Amino acid sequence: MESLRINGGTRIPLSDVVIRASRSSGPGGQHANMTSSRIEVSFDVRASEALSPGQQALVLDRVGPVVRAVSQDARSQSRNRQLALDRLAERIRDALHVDAKRRATKPSRSAKRKRVESKVKRGQVKQDRRRPNGDS
Repeated sequence: MESLRINGGTRIPLSDVVIRASRSSGPGGQHANMTSSRIEVSFDVRASEALSPGQQALVLDRVGPVVRAVSQDARSQSRNRQLALDRLAERIRDALHVDAKRRATKPSRSAKRKRVESKVKRGQVKQDRRRPNGDS
């Protein structure tokens, strides 16, 4: 795997990603105390040419100049490396996501008719609940 797939056509070369290993925190006995299984990955948005200027602006605005992800869930360094890279890709993917613009629509003729009919029906139900008038 020489590049990190973000979405359809966007890929970030692993040469742009800094991968650092350190000792994992928490319980785990001798294994956790002796192995560097915690992985931290970071991606410098400004230094990379993998993203277009528009994409860079989106990521800078939403996440910041450096995107980081950490994993210390698994025992093995290779599994934590993969998890951290997946989390990094997910953070960048979320930063690049743009919601589609809403298109204004008008209600259809039948929707208008149904709405008026339901209002008339509801009004009739309320009128039927009233006390009968004494003069009739």
